[in-house]
Amino acid sequence: MGTVITWWGHATCTVEDSGVRVLTDPLFVGRLAHLRRRSGELPPPGAAVADAVLISHLHSDHFHPRSLTRLAPGTRLIVPRGAERSVPGLRRLDARRNPSGLRITEVEAGDEVKIGALRVRAVPARHDGRRLPFGPHRSPALGYVVSGESRTYFAGDTGLFDGMADAVGPVDVALLPVGGWGPRLGPEHLDANRAARALAQLSPAAAVPVHFGTYWPIGMDRVRPHEFYTPGEEFVRRAAHHAPKVTVHLLGHGESTRPEVRR
Repeated sequence: MGTVITWWGHATCTVEDSGVRVLTDPLFVGRLAHLRRRSGELPPPGAAVADAVLISHLHSDHFHPRSLTRLAPGTRLIVPRGAERSVPGLRRLDARRNPSGLRITEVEAGDEVKIGALRVRAVPARHDGRRLPFGPHRSPALGYVVSGESRTYFAGDTGLFDGMADAVGPVDVALLPVGGWGPRLGPEHLDANRAARALAQLSPAAAVPVHFGTYWPIGMDRVRPHEFYTPGEEFVRRAAHHAPKVTVHLLGHGESTRPEVRR
């Protein structure tokens, strides 16, 4: 059957593999602080249907407790170690305290969790994972490799780092962030060019660019709009140069793809 990837916008994706649905960093709101959803409809109710949810780090555009309330009671929620300590609101969603809550598992790089027929392995990321703007740095940023019929790498937010390919391991599909909120992304992020260079190191069969073209600061619509709209297409061009053997699937919001993988 193969793996089906659906991109709902920003870093929110559904990975369907071996009859199991895994949702990444769900963000189901039209506005978040100074950011407004500028492209694509809000994900439909079906987007919240998942056997498990992966949270890459605690920044509010990746870990949004109100969006998590759309999940069915008992859904498995995998979060970076220290998340419940750092985000008090998460405790109210914990099935151990709330009968209609979620089954929360905290992990760190190297940990592996079994979800039905899938194995989910947490891998390192180069990113400040704390709950901003407050809180000590006590919860790591992570990526995840979901292994079933295919091995799908969800990078969350990360910069390039030494040993990235070894830390992630062999993968068939890479879901890579390629943009942000403006023209200047710090070294702990991937822009289109750095994401293409990461792709060359990881060498999967296929890639899907995410984390671009969804949310944009309010009042900034006419300021450098190409920084909002073009990172996906720029990643396609850069990937053709840095990693020409990788097939890039550029999706619109709500679109799905079934990448072919090589074994």
